[in-house]
Amino acid sequence: MMRIATFSRCLARGVMLQRQLARPVSTASVGSGSAEVGAPPAASTGPTSEEKQPQLPLRKWSVWRKISRVFSYQEGLFIVPISLKDEAGSATKRQLLPWIWLRDQCRCASCVNQDTQQRQVKTFEIPRGLWGRVKLRQDASKETEQVDIMWSDGHFSTYDGSFLHYYTVADERPNPSVPGRYNESWGAKGPKQPPIVQYKKVMETEEGVRILTDLIKRRGFAFVDGTPYGDPEHTKRLLERIAFIRITHYGGFYDFTADLAMADTAYTNISLPAHTDTTYFDDPAGLQAFHMLSHEPDASSKDANSLGGESLLVDGFNAALTLKKVAPRAYQILSEVPLPWHASGNKGIAITPERTYPVFELSDNGKRLVRVRWNNDDRGVVPFHPKYSPNEWYEAASRWNALLEDEKLQYWEQLKPGRTLIFDNWRVLHGRNAFTGKRRICGAYINRNDFMSRWRTLNRTPEEVNRVVIG
Repeated sequence: MMRIATFSRCLARGVMLQRQLARPVSTASVGSGSAEVGAPPAASTGPTSEEKQPQLPLRKWSVWRKISRVFSYQEGLFIVPISLKDEAGSATKRQLLPWIWLRDQCRCASCVNQDTQQRQVKTFEIPRGLWGRVKLRQDASKETEQVDIMWSDGHFSTYDGSFLHYYTVADERPNPSVPGRYNESWGAKGPKQPPIVQYKKVMETEEGVRILTDLIKRRGFAFVDGTPYGDPEHTKRLLERIAFIRITHYGGFYDFTADLAMADTAYTNISLPAHTDTTYFDDPAGLQAFHMLSHEPDASSKDANSLGGESLLVDGFNAALTLKKVAPRAYQILSEVPLPWHASGNKGIAITPERTYPVFELSDNGKRLVRVRWNNDDRGVVPFHPKYSPNEWYEAASRWNALLEDEKLQYWEQLKPGRTLIFDNWRVLHGRNAFTGKRRICGAYINRNDFMSRWRTLNRTPEEVNRVVIG
């Protein structure tokens, strides 16, 4: 009964507002002048103020209908929703959408370049006294209502009802690059289904690239089997099927052995604990790839059949959320205390971010884990934070480290020639066991934004892509 009463009040308010606006609005009423705004041209195919609001058949369109009625108000478009909550249970936050906001979102050919998808309307020349006459109609082909607006300056716009309704229950679109949205977490046994795709399929079809990028997006890593290993160029071309290879102080595509050619422990044969790479960049590498081209025994090898060097992967999001459950204060500390990170071992190199970053980086609203940044070897001095003492940070980091060393969260895989490993460096921590013999590895970094662009365009419809990247 309370819900019906609330809806009735919204409908009554809308009717009252429509009656108030039966005559054209003057710019004086919105404080921008005294000249009356003229009516739209008579020849226009757009709606007029005399048209009645359409009564849409509720049952037939109830699956996708979201808007009951719309009204023109001096400050904006007033929306009466079918329900005061959407399918996810989000309550209505606003019913009035400002005219200037609406006009700025017009996607017609004169407002947006249809080839480049770039805005070409001159936003700051939109008259502040602009208003519109509105019409609600159904569009079964798109399974949504359409709202037409004939603007007071003669321009005509059409908006999807789902787009308008979304902004009555939400303030903004969620960040499209947040890794956690499609996660399938895993531990020592790895994902439920092995994330494997064949090299030939990736190289010869876009469907292969779609599968590869989606496996990485959902599970954090993927293997590409059948990669030729006689020449590292094959691996390079494989990675370029995803996106451009990132250039760093290590170069671009790398091909190395344990010869300390660069001052980094990766160029040794010692064991490495679970870590993420490039913590010292403001924008750490998005993807990282390893392909073991060869591993042969040498004079130091005691057993040619057991050379070591097994690769370690840890689902950092799974580990972080486990920490949040068992030690919420530790999770909070590692989310709030920013730290310095650096790469300064090589001559002429002194890289550090332009700002400090915590171990766990959260979304703008603080509700979702976006990125794990962890390499204790590249960490600088723990600061004296206004809320947390260094002792508290070390205790929290100790709890985190214990989880990374927990066998239940560690997935081990022996890399071999012909199998390329590609993983999400924002989510998955990697390490290795010590090894003997001569091992040759090739691989590269790929930027997060480039990877996400490739994933998005292959795994989402153009309409879905526009919704998440534009709003």
